[in-house]
Amino acid sequence: MKILLGITGSIAAYKAADLASQLVKAGHEVHAVMTRAATEFITPLTLQTLTRQPVLVTLEDEKQSWKPGHIELADSADLFLVAPLSANVLAEFAHGLAPDPLTSCYLALPRTTRVLLAPAMNGKMWLHPATQRNVAQLRADGCEFVGPDTGDLACGYQGIGRMAPVEEILKAVASPARAGQ
Repeated sequence: MKILLGITGSIAAYKAADLASQLVKAGHEVHAVMTRAATEFITPLTLQTLTRQPVLVTLEDEKQSWKPGHIELADSADLFLVAPLSANVLAEFAHGLAPDPLTSCYLALPRTTRVLLAPAMNGKMWLHPATQRNVAQLRADGCEFVGPDTGDLACGYQGIGRMAPVEEILKAVASPARAGQ
């Protein structure tokens, strides 16, 4: 399966390395697309090494590579997986905004492409009515969610907001799309 793996700006971005590695070991072709904020937590080089594919962070990256651009990546993906998904990018997806390659890929996906989202954020952010409206909109659009999980958060709080464990995300990737998710 060809997986387009999105990584957003969250402390949980370091877990994307393990996730990418596990997906490749399972035989998937993984192409990473990162937001600039994600690069504050994990480097594109790490993901490039693990996936053996160029990593897209800016539109300038498309000019430096012979590989397909964000539209072609979106067209060829069997699964669009974003882990971690920040509150900001969740809102951009819900409102159809495309300020970077990751959100542009999301908007360019064929309607038949499975979308799996693994949110990671402070619990107050997750529970905020605006975030919950955005989640409801994305579910109505056909997106699936895995997590968030409950536990210790990077901000020092405890509660909901942790990215689902990598093992749980891998199970969700392997399971067929769930209707009404």
